[in-house]
Amino acid sequence: MTPYLNLVGRDGIVVLIGAIDMVPRFHSGNLLMRRRSLSASMIGGIVETQELLDFCAHHGILPECELIAMADINEGFGRMERNDAKYRFVIDMATLERK
Repeated sequence: MTPYLNLVGRDGIVVLIGAIDMVPRFHSGNLLMRRRSLSASMIGGIVETQELLDFCAHHGILPECELIAMADINEGFGRMERNDAKYRFVIDMATLERK
C-alpha cells in the first residue's frame, strides 16, 4: 500500500475499489503527515450506474476535466508530472489524425 500512498500528494485520497479480502498494511504516518485519506467503494452494478448517470444529467452535474488535443498529450503528461493539472485530462479523440 505504501508505494500507492507515496503517489498521492498532500490532501490526496486513495480509493480502494471493489471487494478485497484485507486492506494491505501501511504506516499510518504516511496518511497523517501529508493529510492523505483512504476511502473505499464497492461500485454499483449497471442499474445503479445508469441511475447515477440519469441523476447527474437531470441535475446538470458534470465531471471536472480538461479536454486536450492528441497533439498536446506530451504537454499534458508533463503538466501532470508537475502537479499542474487542475482537473483530470481527457484526450479529445476527434483530434486524432487518420492515416
